[in-house]
Amino acid sequence: MENTIKKVKRCYFCLNNINDVDYKDTQLLRRFINSFGKILSKKRTGTCTTHQHKLASAVKCARVMALLPFTGK
Repeated sequence: MENTIKKVKRCYFCLNNINDVDYKDTQLLRRFINSFGKILSKKRTGTCTTHQHKLASAVKCARVMALLPFTGK
């Protein structure tokens, strides 16, 4: 097996000092959902647990307010 160096993903919100995830900021939320409208996991995006919970709540609220679609296709 080859020795590969894993790149450590850092939380986007912690790096930019964003405490609250706003459901009205759809451009930011679209970075964390895939083309089918599903919320990406924290393992894939690198967000910390606290911000992942806030992100999921914001995406769900944005869906109810019709700012983001429930499905992508």
